[in-house]
Amino acid sequence: LKELRPSELEDVIAMIALYRPGPMELIPHYIKRKFKQEPITYLHPKLEPILANTYGVGVYQEQMMRIARDLAGFSLAEADTLRKAIGKKIKELLDEQKDRLIKGMIGNGIEPRVAQDIWELFPPFARYGFNRSHAAAYAMVSYQTAYLKAHYPTEFTASLLNIASGDIDRINFLVNEARRLAIRVLPPDINLSFQNFTVDDGAIRFGLLAIKNLGANIVDAIITERSRGGSFESCSDLLMRIHHRDLNKKSLEALVKAGALDSLGIERSQILENIEELVKFNQAARKDGASNQHNLFDGVATLTSLRLRPAEPIDKNILLGWEKELLGLYITDHPFSQYVERLKGKAKTIQEVLALPKPREGGQFGPRCRFAGIVTNVHKIFTKKGQPMLFVTLEDLSRSLEMLVFSELVEKHQSAWQPNKAVFVEGRMSWRNDEPKFVCDAAKEL
Repeated sequence: LKELRPSELEDVIAMIALYRPGPMELIPHYIKRKFKQEPITYLHPKLEPILANTYGVGVYQEQMMRIARDLAGFSLAEADTLRKAIGKKIKELLDEQKDRLIKGMIGNGIEPRVAQDIWELFPPFARYGFNRSHAAAYAMVSYQTAYLKAHYPTEFTASLLNIASGDIDRINFLVNEARRLAIRVLPPDINLSFQNFTVDDGAIRFGLLAIKNLGANIVDAIITERSRGGSFESCSDLLMRIHHRDLNKKSLEALVKAGALDSLGIERSQILENIEELVKFNQAARKDGASNQHNLFDGVATLTSLRLRPAEPIDKNILLGWEKELLGLYITDHPFSQYVERLKGKAKTIQEVLALPKPREGGQFGPRCRFAGIVTNVHKIFTKKGQPMLFVTLEDLSRSLEMLVFSELVEKHQSAWQPNKAVFVEGRMSWRNDEPKFVCDAAKEL
């Protein structure tokens, strides 16, 4: 499409129809003919009005049917029968249709030799001919979405993220695409997030529903109360105003670990250290609200009255691990960032590893290579001999890859095969059953 430099919607429609196994070989001819680098020829002048808008290249089923109608006198129903007969390769029916088509063209004044040449267009054309109305519908959607991505990239990407809700791999891909487009992706925030992904001052803000262990009911309660009474000014303000049974230890922990309460001005570590007291505080506020006695908390209850125990700040890598656990991906940073400069020239990215040439037919392994990443998932199994074997997923800034770790390496580097550990590995890509998997034969914890 970049080579074609489309100047009208018809070009986009044609590319959608041609970009498939079989007709792809016609794309260079289509492009050359558009730019008058190759002559446009027709077997018969009557073909010109049918094929002119695709530069003489047969692209659509509708063109094939129109040839049968205009040149051989077929009715619409007969032309469709011809299309089906060729597509299904029923020999008896094909022979019958061939004779009818050639006779019809000769009857319309077309020379027998030319009529035979035109028939020769039909069998391959019918195999790959695409339905033009279908291609046109796709082209309209393609044009509209390309326009939105070009002129409203933030809103467009946020919409795609909402469509991908629950599909972590797809969300990861879209977040990386947003970053490639220089669009900031912000973590959820108790005062700024809504249910789903939204546009927030030129950035994309995670919705509260994206947080694992946080149900739709408590999310609705938070947003409804925020709309009614304004932003939450502190943790105690939140606990006093949300009187919903789903605001419990599990949901409160999820909000804290996902970073949604950071803007309330209290360390995550201190909230988690005192979570039991905070839950009791909320239960008391709920009970008081239910009995309509406002004197207990009106304007005087603060977190200091809870005598919160102090807590040490939490290590950045642990915070990032919580993001990964509760949101499915790293948002504020990536724990692998600190290793990128050190590994330049020493290791490939996972994206580069996956792009390495596949083995020749019959082969299973690609070339030997090395890369590094953060452990995001570990699945342990035992061989028939009772030896441990791991399926370990590593993730770098480009994407993730599952690898196979055999018992010898499992035992040799036991501490490395843990979530959030950074590991440098060597081995080869395996393409068994066309499934990409890395077979690790050397490893080192970073």
